[in-house]
Amino acid sequence: MRRFRYILLLLALMLSPQLIFAEEEKHEELNVQEIIFEHMLDSYSWHVTKIGEKDIVIYLPVILYSKTSGWHVFSSRRLHENGGSYEGFYPADQESAHAGKLMEKMADGTMVRPIDLSLTKMALALLINGALVLLLFLPAARWYRKHEDDREAVPGKYVSFVEMIVTLVEDSIVKPCVGKNYRKFSPYLLTAFFFIFTCNLMSLIPFFPGGVGVTANMSITLFLAACTFIAVNVFGSREYWKEIVWPDVPTWLKVPIPIMPFIEFIGIFTKPIALMIRLFANMLGGHMAMLVLTVLIFIGFSAGKVLGGSMTFLSVLFNIFMNALEVLVAFIQAYVFTLLSSVFIGSAQVEHHKKELKIDKE
Repeated sequence: MRRFRYILLLLALMLSPQLIFAEEEKHEELNVQEIIFEHMLDSYSWHVTKIGEKDIVIYLPVILYSKTSGWHVFSSRRLHENGGSYEGFYPADQESAHAGKLMEKMADGTMVRPIDLSLTKMALALLINGALVLLLFLPAARWYRKHEDDREAVPGKYVSFVEMIVTLVEDSIVKPCVGKNYRKFSPYLLTAFFFIFTCNLMSLIPFFPGGVGVTANMSITLFLAACTFIAVNVFGSREYWKEIVWPDVPTWLKVPIPIMPFIEFIGIFTKPIALMIRLFANMLGGHMAMLVLTVLIFIGFSAGKVLGGSMTFLSVLFNIFMNALEVLVAFIQAYVFTLLSSVFIGSAQVEHHKKELKIDKE
């Protein structure tokens, strides 16, 4: 994350050096880093919009547990009213790994991270996106459950549409990659696909309840990758674990130094890590690119009206292109995550086939 910040600051300085060094009576300093990471980082409140001079903000509950003072439950409005701090808790430094989170100031002046169970903007967006997935697919599931024994019942247009996209994902990804045990893993893989796709699309909507990059948060992608990790290793076949513990390679690669078993064991963890980073990096990169293009408008106007008008035209043009591209990326990333998860799960379902030689006795 720090590298991204340095790159963005360098870009801002290259495009408009006078932003930082301009005379006070001409220009007001523009904090590019603050503008961009205000939208990317998690927070304890959700800024919805601004009407005139009034900000419309959803203040979320802050729930903290301190080892010294116990539980603290209060509205994030208190943080807004007290400059970001309240009851001995202070916002973490922007350069720290806990940027955007609250830290507890101890008696000796050190800052300690409390147990944070707050409903943050990211958590609320996650709940909204999850509820949206349920609202979209539960009616279709309810219809099929109701007409399970009625083979002559004809589904409506919406149920038929849901059936079409579910069948498309299952037939093109789940069945070919997982194999004959696909029914066991199909619910998880379908849920992962539509949840990721919904989150990706919601992050492109510039107004409430969209605009939050849920899949651009590594904690979310880590949880999704962990689910695939469990599905692969907990439900893996004996042959899968045999190939890890005692792979079919020359003996000198296994004893006395277990070179290949060690490599296979490392591979157990590199697969979900690749899933996590791939989804996180692709979604974060797209959002960062669009935010940088938007910030260029403010950079241009801070340098002059002519440059500002030119930068506005170019920024809007490229943002339209980037938004159209991100819609495609939203589908591709959901598709790739589900595809790779299916491949990993399918590779763990292998079975040992003994070749029997039949000798015809004459």
